[in-house]
Amino acid sequence: MPKKPNFLFIMSDQLRPDRTGFGGNPIVKTPNLDQLAARSRQFNRAYCNSPSCGPSRCSLTSGRMPSTIGSWTNALSLDPESNTFVRVLRKGGYKTGLIGKSHLQDCIDRRPSKDGSNMLDLSKLGLVRRPPEGEGRAVERSWQQDPDWDKWERHWLHKEGKVEMPKDYYGYDHVELTLNHDDRPGGHHYWWVKEQGEDPEAFGGPDNALETFEPWAQVWKSNCPLEYYTTNFITERSTAFIEDAVANDEPFFLTASFPDPHHPFGVPEPYYSMYDREQIPIPETFYEEHTDGMPQFKRMVAERGANKRGPFSFSPSLEQYQEATAIEYGSITHLDEGIGRLMAKLEELGVADNTVIIFCADHGELGGDHGLILKFAAHYQATVQIPLLISAPGFTPGGTESLACLLDIGRTVLDLAGERPYIGMQGYSLRPVLQDGSAAVRDSVLVEEAYQADFIGLGTDHYMQSIVTAEHRLTVYFGSEMGELYDLVNDPLEINNLFDDPTAAELKTKLMGQLIQEMIAHRDLSRYPL
Repeated sequence: MPKKPNFLFIMSDQLRPDRTGFGGNPIVKTPNLDQLAARSRQFNRAYCNSPSCGPSRCSLTSGRMPSTIGSWTNALSLDPESNTFVRVLRKGGYKTGLIGKSHLQDCIDRRPSKDGSNMLDLSKLGLVRRPPEGEGRAVERSWQQDPDWDKWERHWLHKEGKVEMPKDYYGYDHVELTLNHDDRPGGHHYWWVKEQGEDPEAFGGPDNALETFEPWAQVWKSNCPLEYYTTNFITERSTAFIEDAVANDEPFFLTASFPDPHHPFGVPEPYYSMYDREQIPIPETFYEEHTDGMPQFKRMVAERGANKRGPFSFSPSLEQYQEATAIEYGSITHLDEGIGRLMAKLEELGVADNTVIIFCADHGELGGDHGLILKFAAHYQATVQIPLLISAPGFTPGGTESLACLLDIGRTVLDLAGERPYIGMQGYSLRPVLQDGSAAVRDSVLVEEAYQADFIGLGTDHYMQSIVTAEHRLTVYFGSEMGELYDLVNDPLEINNLFDDPTAAELKTKLMGQLIQEMIAHRDLSRYPL
């Protein structure tokens, strides 16, 4: 590439690879992503490093594991003084933009009512935002002296008035946020709708829905007009960002971050009714009983069909699963159309030949596998595996079985941009795999998940770590002698847990040692990543 390449980084939220045409799904229509895949290096074994939105995105942006940066739950914001690969690009002359979902900061906390009746007890959910008084560093850092340092993604702040973001938001100099997972406008999206002369309070949510689904409160037909729906907002504003950068002859790095197809499942027509519920296939493991499984899975399937309102995984009825999945498919097709518009804009402006396009998700979703839906306390392939496409001019497209993870994206972008990585980055550049699909830069991926609460029923805080290799997945739980070990080659559906199988004892010991080595390799090497 004769000059600095542009970067269009497209993120989806909670998307499994097999929910796309290029990922092998015979039903869902994703023609634009399929076209992108045909000209990309398609990573068939790519993983997140934590199957939760906030930890995953903070890890990706910083290039460091969630436990290393301290952002290990959805409510723990990324240290604003952390270095990020976006900051390196910005310093190197790139115009940087983030449009859509960020979740680099706490977006769960809310202002209490006068009587405190609407307060959410974050500690009971393991979503502690700051250490209790007296804990942590002896000397407070500059940003901690400001009680509002992590306010930028709060819903209430954006409803009080249009928010002007910091000039350097983790490296982004242009930020337009959308804050909701569902069809309700939030953040800068909220004010964009008002600027169109419409009332954003009249759109979205189950209270405004055209239809609701009684068996599950998180499913409805949206009343939000398509032109004001989140996907269209992100597409239009991303297009404007690209046009401005090209007009000013500035190399750009744009993150276009779509909240779909994350639950709740509420999209407008024609996408709500686009897919026949009865045509949604039933997963082979849908009626798995987890007889020898972990306690959290046993509890879930024992309550199959419960009407869960929270964000955590549960065991759905067949009706719940097929209804939600059909709507999810519709939101994915809508997302695909938005991505197609962005790709067409690059062609129209004549910059496609000098633009690297990366597409991925922050994590997967159980999607009916093992009789479960959504994600939480489960490191099945469905939740930790992600789609990853990298289309880079000058590199040969094609599929690869080389392991990759979100930690690798920042390092790869810096490599392709000709910028140096900073101290503390824990990923690898995927350039060798872009050059040769048979190459490999890692032999395993580390995945972790933690909450300050006993969600599993083990009598201790929830903390689990997994190591995924080309052939196996090992998961260990803090405070428990139980665990999971699966042979991904001979048991790709992860049905037969070998953790306590005497014939797998040697394999278990080997993987335990490999897990320890990976944990050591991901230790923090610098107090101040440079």
